[in-house]
Amino acid sequence: MTQAGVYGQKLGQGFHLKQAPVLVTRSLHSAKLAVTEVRNDDPTPDLSGSLPAEDAYLVSLKFRDYPDCECWEEGRCVTKTDVRAGATYLYDLKRDPRYVIDKPFHSLFFYLPRSALRDIARQPGGPRIGELSYEPGVGHDDGVIRHLGASLRQGLRRPDETNQLFVDHMMLALTAHVAQTYGGLKSAAEPTRGGLARWQVKRACDRLDSDLTGKIALQQIATELGLSVSHFSRAFRISTGLPPHQWLLQQRVKAAKQLMTVRDLPLSEIAISAGFANQSHFTRVFSSMVGVSPGAWRRETEGGRDE
Repeated sequence: MTQAGVYGQKLGQGFHLKQAPVLVTRSLHSAKLAVTEVRNDDPTPDLSGSLPAEDAYLVSLKFRDYPDCECWEEGRCVTKTDVRAGATYLYDLKRDPRYVIDKPFHSLFFYLPRSALRDIARQPGGPRIGELSYEPGVGHDDGVIRHLGASLRQGLRRPDETNQLFVDHMMLALTAHVAQTYGGLKSAAEPTRGGLARWQVKRACDRLDSDLTGKIALQQIATELGLSVSHFSRAFRISTGLPPHQWLLQQRVKAAKQLMTVRDLPLSEIAISAGFANQSHFTRVFSSMVGVSPGAWRRETEGGRDE
């Protein structure tokens, strides 16, 4: 089946790469969103390949300086500039963005269809988002993109340990930020401040608790409650004090603690049963949230019971 959307392997081909790690989400009604990592420490000098013309943007976070970058659009060179590590650059896929690859490069590319930006703008008083404001080769000092990129980069390194709720949450935040910062979207004059109704909290928590692996998508839960994804995420946090993916991590740790009261149950089995990818993932999350390793917590708990 042909992949729709300029991300993953399709994006990697434009940079003459065989592999391009990708995370994909369906956190909005009309479109997939994705983040792809591209890196080549020893490229063969060439012009990058043409990417499919789509009504979409690529938002790129650079991890490496790229001096004298020759940027092309619509078949011609439009600028030559120094690309700086840590900066954010925007590309319109309708303009056939390309550049001369003659130095090592390392970047993240966020794939944002315009339909996703339109979905974000569907709020009372929200203006229609047309073209994003950008100039070819002009970078932006965007701390939000750097933070989101660093978080998602960890997910790209350990895809088996990254739950879908986390990816959905990060990509939704990025889309809203891009719409506001580069698309002119303003927050509603009177934003919704209330949380979920009691029955909505119960249903949402039950749905999350039913699959500790985190494979359920935010869109699915929001649709069941008759809410947009952004409204659900905001209201869930107001009601519970945590975003959905963090709430789910707490439930995983809680389930693991209950399972560890069974003395003969191996930690590797507990990790899988509690929704973690493996024992290493379990140990890392548990230690971060509880302050001690699962083994140490179990020994302390068993010692307290024996007294």
